[in-house]
Amino acid sequence: MFKNEGKTGKIVAQKQVYAGPIFQLDKQKIETPDGLLVNRDVIVHQPAVTILAFTSDQHVLLNTEYRVGVNAESLSLPAGLINANETAEEAAKRELLEETGYEATKVQELTIITASEGFSTEKVILVVAQINPVKKAAQHFDADEFVNSQLIRYDHLKQLIKQGRIRSAQAIATVGYYEMFGG
Repeated sequence: MFKNEGKTGKIVAQKQVYAGPIFQLDKQKIETPDGLLVNRDVIVHQPAVTILAFTSDQHVLLNTEYRVGVNAESLSLPAGLINANETAEEAAKRELLEETGYEATKVQELTIITASEGFSTEKVILVVAQINPVKKAAQHFDADEFVNSQLIRYDHLKQLIKQGRIRSAQAIATVGYYEMFGG
């Protein structure tokens, strides 16, 4: 065990300065496990899920979707927010069906990653799933999204990451974790 690993700080004061549909921004005064008194801005973010969805013949789902943070259509794995009272497995199944029309027949959690621990509470659960490419339903997008999905060879996905065409940290982490430890 590393010194202070997992020990939490004590929030001495907290003030919400912004609240939106996905995150809120809080100003906090915190006493750290080392006894320091610090002021921090914290983005309190809903948890999310990222899905590496395989067919039996080693094809995977890849999405293109407009992302405001880069102001462009972006290549990534299917992903989405986890709703209140929903497990990561339930969210993965729902997101796959909504975004791609494919139903997950099996979902397994790989690990949990954090996005930017210095200022965000965001956690992303990385999962691997199995889909049947023959069974495809209609997509049901949220009012503010449109997603294009296609099946590609898993090796092609890795090439797109190597070429820098996939830049999503969650997608790269999911594939990297799967490569290192399997599903």
